[in-house]
Parts: sequence; C-alpha cells; structure tokens
Amino acid sequence: MSRGRQPPLVTGISPKEGISWTKVTIRGENLGTGPSDLIGLTICGHNCLLTAEWISASKIVCRVGQDKNDKGDIIVTTKSGGKGTSTVFFKLLKPDKIGILDQSAVWVEEMNYFGNRTDRNKVISPLSQRAANPLGIEIDKLKIQNQEIEPLFPGMSGDFNSEKFSATWYLIANHSTASFEQLKVAANNLRKQASKKNEGNVAYVKGGLSTFFEAQDALAAIHQKLEVDGTEKVEGSMTQKLEKVLKSASTTADTLFQEVLGRKDKADSTRNALNVLQRFKFLFNLPLNIEKNILKGDYDIVINDYEKAKSLFGKTEVQVFKKVYAEVETRIEALRSLLLDKLLETPSTLHDQKRYIRYLSDLHAPGDPAWQCIGAQHKWIVQLMHSCKEGYVKELKGIPLLQSPLLEMDSDGRPSPLGRLSQNASLQRGSSFQSGRNDTWRCKTPHQVTFVDKLTKVVVGQLPNFWKLWISYVNGSLFSETAEKSGQIEKSKKNARQRQNDFKKMIQEIMQSLVKLIRGALLPFSLEEGELKHYGGWESKSELSGPWLAHVVQTVRLTNESFTALEIPNDMLQTIQDLILDLRLCCVIVTLQHTTEEVKRLADKEDWVVDNEGLTSLPSQFEQCVIQSLQSLKGVLDCKPGEASIFQQQKIQDDVCCLCINIIQGFIDSLEYLSTKSSNADTMHISLDVSSPDLFGSIHEDITISPEKRLLIVLSNCSYIERHTLLNIAEHFEKHSFQGVKKITRASTDSLKDLDSRLFETYIEIKADPIVGSLEPGIYAGYFDWKDCQTPTGVRNYLKEALVNIIAVHAEVFAVSKELVPRVMARIVEAVGDELCRLMHCVSSFSRNGALQARLELYALRDAIAVYLTNESKSSFKQAVEALPQLPSGSDKKLLEELLNEFKSSMHLQLTCFQPPSSISMKT
Repeated sequence: MSRGRQPPLVTGISPKEGISWTKVTIRGENLGTGPSDLIGLTICGHNCLLTAEWISASKIVCRVGQDKNDKGDIIVTTKSGGKGTSTVFFKLLKPDKIGILDQSAVWVEEMNYFGNRTDRNKVISPLSQRAANPLGIEIDKLKIQNQEIEPLFPGMSGDFNSEKFSATWYLIANHSTASFEQLKVAANNLRKQASKKNEGNVAYVKGGLSTFFEAQDALAAIHQKLEVDGTEKVEGSMTQKLEKVLKSASTTADTLFQEVLGRKDKADSTRNALNVLQRFKFLFNLPLNIEKNILKGDYDIVINDYEKAKSLFGKTEVQVFKKVYAEVETRIEALRSLLLDKLLETPSTLHDQKRYIRYLSDLHAPGDPAWQCIGAQHKWIVQLMHSCKEGYVKELKGIPLLQSPLLEMDSDGRPSPLGRLSQNASLQRGSSFQSGRNDTWRCKTPHQVTFVDKLTKVVVGQLPNFWKLWISYVNGSLFSETAEKSGQIEKSKKNARQRQNDFKKMIQEIMQSLVKLIRGALLPFSLEEGELKHYGGWESKSELSGPWLAHVVQTVRLTNESFTALEIPNDMLQTIQDLILDLRLCCVIVTLQHTTEEVKRLADKEDWVVDNEGLTSLPSQFEQCVIQSLQSLKGVLDCKPGEASIFQQQKIQDDVCCLCINIIQGFIDSLEYLSTKSSNADTMHISLDVSSPDLFGSIHEDITISPEKRLLIVLSNCSYIERHTLLNIAEHFEKHSFQGVKKITRASTDSLKDLDSRLFETYIEIKADPIVGSLEPGIYAGYFDWKDCQTPTGVRNYLKEALVNIIAVHAEVFAVSKELVPRVMARIVEAVGDELCRLMHCVSSFSRNGALQARLELYALRDAIAVYLTNESKSSFKQAVEALPQLPSGSDKKLLEELLNEFKSSMHLQLTCFQPPSSISMKT
C-alpha cells in the first residue's frame, strides 16, 4: 500500500539526555498531519505515546519513559508516513539516590523515613539503620565512577543496601587506594558491627519480654481454673478478673507515661509541622519572594514561580495551602495592575510594550492588553500632535515656548535641514549691506515651517512603533513561539482579524490629523470653517515664500516615504498624497507671484550703463531672475513615485500660464515705466527694500540721462528681449514641463511689440517733428519766392541744417545701438520726404531758377540719405520731383550736376555717416 507522505524523520531533540519523565521537544520533518495521525513514539525503546503532544508537522513534545542507562533512537510512527527514522540519539540517565538531608535542585518524591510506632519499650529495628561508611576507613576522594565499573560486574551493584550487592565492586569504587593494613582494620570494624547487630536483636526481643510473660501468666491461670472448677461460673469469674487486671494495667500505664507520651505527641506534631514547612517552603515563602522580585523588576521569576504554584496548589483542598495561595493571588493581581499601568504609560519603547504584553498574557490578565496598548498609543500620538500645534500657536501669540534642541540638530549632531535653509536664505539676502547686526534679524525661520518640521518629526518618531506593534499583534509574535503559547497566538490572530477595521480607522485618524494640522498652518483656505477652529488658530498674516514652501514639500515627502517604508497600504496614505499635491501647487503659485514682484522691482536696479550691443544689464537680470525661480521649483515640479503632475488639471494649467504671462508682463511694464519716468525721479530714487543688497546702489552716478536716450536704451533692450530673452525663458518653461508655453510666448511677444511700437513712435515724434517743422520756415526764409529767385549757387542753409539735425539723430542712435540706426533713420527720412512732397505740391508755380533750385535741394537731400530710403520715402521724393517743371535746357542740367557735386564735396565729412559701413572702409 503506497503512502502519500514521506516517512517521519527526527532531526533534533532537546535536551539530548536526561532521567525518566524528562520533558523533551522533538523536531523533524513529516511528524504527522495531526494528533490523530500520530500512532507511535518510542525513545530508547520506551513507548512514550501516552505523554506525546503533537504541535505541528515539525514539532512534538513528550516525556521519556522509565529510567534505564541506555542510549537510543527516537522513532516516530504516523498513519500517513509509517515508521520513521532518526538522525539524533537520546541518552536516558539513571538518577542518583538522594538522601533525606541531601540538597537537590529538583523535587524529590519523599519516602516515609519516620516510623509511626508509639509503643513504649520499643526500639527501632536494626534493619532501618544504614551506615554511611560500613568499613569505617577513609573513602577515596577520587572515586571511580559506576559507569566505568558496571561492564565488569553485569547484573550486580555497588550499593551495600542492594540485593545484588557486590563487595568487590564496592571496594574498587570506594577504597581502591586502601592498603592491606587498612583493609584489616575494616574487617575488624565489620566484626564489631556484626556483634552489635546481634546485641541489638537480643535487646529488641528483651524489650517485649514483660508483656510476653504477663500474657503467659494470665493464660496459665485461666487454664488452671478451668481444669479445677470446670464450670461455667468459674469461667465467667476468671474472665472478669482478667479484664479487671488488664484494665488496671492500662490505667496504671497511662498514669505513668501520660506526660511522656504527651511530650512525644507534641514533638511528633512539631516535627510533622516542620517537615511540612520544609517540604512546602516554596509556597510559604512565595508571597514574600513575589514582593521582592517585583521591587527588583524580575517579573519573569515571579511569573515562573506563579505558574509552578498554580500547577501544584491551584486546586488544593488543604486550608493552609488555600490561605497561602490566596495571598499569592492577591499579589499577582496587584502585579497585573502594575504591569497594565506600565503598559499604558506613555511614552514607552516598543520593546517595553511587547515585554509587558507578554507578562500580562502569561499572568492570564483579563481583557486584551495588546489592544489596550494600541488604543493608548493611538490617543497619545493624536494628543501629541495637537499639543505641538498649541505650543507653536501660543509662541506665535507672544507666549514663550521652550524649543527642543532636536529641532536645530539632526541625530548625528549636524544642523538640521531647517537650520541650513535659514542660514542659506540669510546669506542670499545681499551681503553688500554691511551691518553690525546678525543676519537672523532679517531671515528667521517662520513658525509654521518650524511647526511642520516638529510635527512630522513627532509622527515619524512614533508611528513606526505603533505600526510594528499592530503587525506583531496580527502575526502573534507578541508571544513566545512555544507549544504553551500557541493558543495565545491563535487567539491574538483572531482578535486582530476582528479589529482590522478599528485599527484602520486609527491610522486614518492619525493621517487626517497630521494633514489637517499642516493645512491649518499653511493652507487654511483648504479647510472648512468648523475644521479651522480645531486645526487652525494661526493668526500670522505673512505668507510663506517659495523656498520655505519647497522645504515643507520636501519634509512632507520624506514623511510619506517613511510611512511607505513601513508597508502601510496606499489607501491610508492618500490624504498625504493629496496634501503634497496641494503644497506643490501652492509653492509654484507663490513662487511665480513672488517672481512677478521681484521682476517689477528690477526697474530700481537699472543703471543705464550700455554695453557694445546697446544693452543694459536689465534683460540679463530679468532672465536670471526667471530661470532661478524655475530652478528653485525643479524639486517641487518633479514627480516622486506615486505622485501626480500638478499640471494634470486644465484649470491649473491656465492659472499657471497666466502667472507666467504676468511675470513677463510685469517686466514689460517696468520697461515702460523706465522709458517715461522723469529725470527728477532718477536723481531722488532710493530703494525701499532694506533687504536689498543695493540699498544705496540705486542712486546712480549718471543722473543727467536724457529722455530720448532713455527711450533708445529701452527700445534696444526690447529688441534683444524679443529676439533672445523670451526664447530662452520659453525653453526653460518647456524644460520644467510647463504647459501652454506657446501661449505664454505669443502673449508676451505681442505685449512687448506693442510697447516697442509705442516707444518707437514716441521717439520718432520727438526727433522728427523739429526737423520737419524747420523745413517750411527755412525754405521761405528771407522772403524767398519760387517765382522770383536768382540763379542757384548751391544748396541753401535750411537743408544743411536739416541734414545736420538728421546726423545728430543718427549719432545719438548709433551711440546706443547700431541695430536701431536703420529703423530710426528710415522713419526720419520718411517724415522729411513727406513734408517736402507736401511743400512742393503747395507751390502754385515755379520760375526757371525756382525749379532748378528746388530740384537741386531735393536731389541733394535724396542722394545724401539714399541708404535709408524706403519705398514710401522714395515715392515721396518722386512725387515731389514730379511736381517741379522739367529743366528746359542742357545748361541747366549741367549747372545742376555741378552744384550737386560741389555740395557733396563740401559736405563729404558730414555725409559719411549716411554711407554703408562697407563703402566707408573701402574709401578709407
């Protein structure tokens, strides 16, 4: 018949040797599927099945059989696997005999060492007297062990009280070093003991002779009377006489020995009481020992002694034992209360909590101490969080609060991240402002940030032990992994399954309290009005800056990572994930808003110092400000495992996009402000930001800058920002995963172009109007009349003055930005061309000399500024020339050409600025 399981295999036994009835633990493989499957268990050939207790397929507990000096296998037999094998052995030892006065570490089954005979004139039987050294000579100090001699005398014994006593064994074991003379002395001692023994036997018999003779005399008298009288009357009288004699003898004996017998009975009672006290001294001393061990904290000893007393005297019917055991129970009940108080005491370590739970379990405390401890820890953690908030709120209101040094130092002694952030912030707030005061007066850690750091430190410090205590409660590891505790483990697991929902609510309450306390400090608008009263209370109106919010985000992230490492289910941590998302979004919004304010303040830092490209430092400062702001958000924008992108909602994308546009629009407004503010504002401006590194740097050396130059510088900056800065900022927006970058770029470009157009028109208006306005008065100066004028001798002064004014504009623009020259000059030329065209068309008629003069001046101006002519200006000059009469003869044309060459020659130096750079270099 085939079996479905492998045969049992014993691989270990503990202990490996012992006397009979020793409790052993057998470990191995395939030791059965249950108690009913175990059908055989032998140790050293003895059947131990009756005492066997099946624990699991790898563990059996039992007691070994009768004592016998042998060593053998441990064989387990099961229904499913059959007879097994063993890889280990057990040695069964024979216990040494222990005398009545010998000390022993184990409980000894006592024998009736004392007789109960109280007859007078009786002596103890010589057989009950056992000499410790029958030979009367010195016993060897180094005795030979019985195990070494036993093989030489099979079936014999060296004990002289044994029926199988061997004298040779005894001599070898106890007197192997004795000399012959000593053995002769020993033989004489044995002879003397034998003679004394005989005398003792005779004395033993003599002690009963009196009674024997009295009985004989009485019987003889009875027989004599019966023989003489032979009647029933005599028999009756003799019987009465005998009874009278015996009664008299008994009365006399009682009278003589009553006092002696009374003392003997009292001595026997005392001896028996002392014997009881000695035998049960463990119980009688137990109440006092319990108190001593409790004071010393040796709870394990107390529990072991209580278990022993309970097993021995828990069900006793002896009144004395009941009374003493009741005292023991009273002290154990007090110990249960003490341990429960220590268990529920906070704060405490996880090790102490587990220890007290095991103690209470071993003491069979009522209820469920482990669950009581979990409930107490939950309440304490929640209370600790609210106490932390109340402390910081009081400090914010002006009530002093003692700060723990743990807030400023890490566990390894280094400054905490909070301290490092505060220090870095103070260093970044401008080292150019020299002051004797410490930097902390300008940059102090906000109370809300310190509170969040402390709060998370408290929760991270307490929740792991709270969670581990629950895990130990669930898997039953709060109790020892032994057979005696297996029932407690199963009971603990059952209770844990029933209370899973309750514990989940505890964890959720802790998480919600943590999240709402942080929201109350940093995001009060996210709480309801009723929740604000419980979790809020912060009256600080100052808003946290972006770096502090980024620090808070990092702190909460580390807290969430700590909870995740504990393998807490994600559904319990969802509230923290939502908090992190809201904090990240708030950090982005606040950072962008602060960036807008910083960008607006950049106008105060404009020094109007132009580089070779016609730019000031303002565009670079603007770009760096935006880039640094985005870089500070990199850690916040990056998504950690389990986190969602803050741009997943369209509304958030639109809001962030508007904030980004506001940043650029704020800078554009600053440019417009710079282009229009008066010179008086420049000379009197001082920055009001005391934390700015340029506290006195706003009073610049160049205080005479003209409005026209200011416009040119701003126009040059606008051109550069459109072509470079906006593109670089857009690239960084895309790098940091911002949405709607094209929309931001398009809106910013349109706004910048609009500003550029308005500023350009303003500058052209300032520069072109005087030039255009001087043309008509210059033409008709000296009552000049086109109908009546002399033969032309050259270009008149009004045109030269106009050219000089145009050259001045060119020089002014060229000094600021070469790139602006063509754009400005083209518009100036257009304005002049339009005015000349208008003036020519307003002339009713030209004389021959007037037409020649007008054509000379138009050609001279057109050729001088030819490089800046546009289609519109060309059309204006063409229409102006068409309004003039044609030259009638070749002499007029020749004169016109000569006068033009003369003009160009005389004005060559001035007109050089109107030539392309390539032609200038070739001529030089």
